[in-house]
Amino acid sequence: MKQKGLFRQPVLRLHPLAAACMAITTLGAAPLVQAGDDITAALTGGTPNLDMRLRYETVDQDGVSKDAKGLTLRTRLGYRTGDYRGFKVFAEFEDTTAIGDDDFNSSKNGKTNYPTIADPDATEVNQAYIDYTGLSDTTLRYGLQRVILDNARFVGNVGWRQNEQTFNGFSLVNTSLPDTTLVYGYVTNVNTITDTDIDVKAHVLNAGYNGLSFGKLTAYAYLIEFTNSPAASQKTLGLRFAGSHDMDGWSLLYTAEYAQQSDYKDGDNGIDGDYQLFELGAKVSGITAKVSYELLGADNYSGFETPIATKHAFNGWADKFLNTPADGLKDVFVTVGGSLAGVKLKAVYHDFSSDRGSTDYGTEWDLLAAKKFGKHYSVGAKYANYDADNYLTDTSKFWLWGSLKF
Repeated sequence: MKQKGLFRQPVLRLHPLAAACMAITTLGAAPLVQAGDDITAALTGGTPNLDMRLRYETVDQDGVSKDAKGLTLRTRLGYRTGDYRGFKVFAEFEDTTAIGDDDFNSSKNGKTNYPTIADPDATEVNQAYIDYTGLSDTTLRYGLQRVILDNARFVGNVGWRQNEQTFNGFSLVNTSLPDTTLVYGYVTNVNTITDTDIDVKAHVLNAGYNGLSFGKLTAYAYLIEFTNSPAASQKTLGLRFAGSHDMDGWSLLYTAEYAQQSDYKDGDNGIDGDYQLFELGAKVSGITAKVSYELLGADNYSGFETPIATKHAFNGWADKFLNTPADGLKDVFVTVGGSLAGVKLKAVYHDFSSDRGSTDYGTEWDLLAAKKFGKHYSVGAKYANYDADNYLTDTSKFWLWGSLKF
């Protein structure tokens, strides 16, 4: 079993669970018997969780000799302790297993004659952290943790893949100011969806203000130093505004976002790109429709990149643009979604082109149907079809899944 790495600072080498036990046993002046009883109550009075997802995925990709077919089961089993003087501990194990023949390239099984289904077999610690809430309006967290900020465009967990992305580090969330959430995190390691580790020294800052009646304003700064690839080190500074307005029977939806990316620490000085997002839509009788424009600008290094984001959720579910082309990417897309007989339905159409020059990258259709049964069960189907034009290859993907959560 592979255990995802822990912090590397000498003073913080203890596993989070061991550190929590030491902290609990040394706090306060209560008699040892009473403290022991309180610790026992916290350890035994916690909450377990179980999350299982069985998924079948197929990929048909031009230029690859065989079609990929994969059936995988992802299982997460965790436990969160009760509170002891502001401390809580959470630990979660995760296992991803291919059922039957793994007729796909998992990125680790060497089957490169198949298209990629990025769900390698892995058994590991998915999360293991200590929370401390003894300070007013503040949560401190140390250890291996899930992090999702805003819409996950820049920092996310890639929840679609079976092995999610998690982060080793320290985080602080503070809500002392009215209608304001302040987040700071220091990350030392990114544990990716392909069961690999990326060593970083990253500062993550995000400040959201929700006191406006017509939307939320967010400012952010993500400064990432890659230990083993210093030339890729980057900083991203941005502003995001998203909201809705009641128009007497329907809602007007809107989003505007801008970010600028440049080199950081020993990063290549060719890193210099812009990010833009503009959305306008409406929600009427439970149906949402939006028109969106997203730009990941060209620079002299690799194009505007989002290396620790939930990339699958953006620029098409066929995952053709996980890495931004050197000439940048423009994505004009239309989204329509709603619910019919309790089934969530969504359709997205993308038109892709370059930022620099006038290259037509192609188009893509994405379709989704999903349904929940009570609190614990869900099923779904999803389809993506990328039609290439002067970039990459035609690709279609299909998914069918069922899940349970307790």
